[in-house]
Amino acid sequence: MSRDQLSSLSAFFRADLLNSIRLFVLEDERVPNPPFYPMLRAMGFDNLPDFALMAAVTFQDVIVSNEPCSEGVLFHELVHAEQYRQLGLGRFAELYVRGFLSGGGYDGIPLEVNAYSLGTRFEDGRGAHFSVEGEVSSWIKRGAF
Repeated sequence: MSRDQLSSLSAFFRADLLNSIRLFVLEDERVPNPPFYPMLRAMGFDNLPDFALMAAVTFQDVIVSNEPCSEGVLFHELVHAEQYRQLGLGRFAELYVRGFLSGGGYDGIPLEVNAYSLGTRFEDGRGAHFSVEGEVSSWIKRGAF
């Protein structure tokens, strides 16, 4: 991340989280769909998210972007990094898959709903700082995931 990105996001995220993030921007490539997608489609899952169409994807503290990240996309992915930090890999994966299988598709996954709602709050309220750590913690305590 650039110094400007770190500076603008430091009011929302813990410094240790921001400093631990590794951001990779692919050049002339796209993140491929997982190799098990054909099997899932054969089982009737026809609304799987297409990784090649996503702006970026986060795996714990690694963000892989298909293109340079806008501030909004980076914020969204950092929310996922905070979710991973608080939930751990296993619980995050469980909640993500469970949210998808509940029938809402990608847009109905509570972890995505949380990231998009905080991202909207970030983009709509420039200058109004809030703690993403606190917001994610609140969702966890309420059982909103």
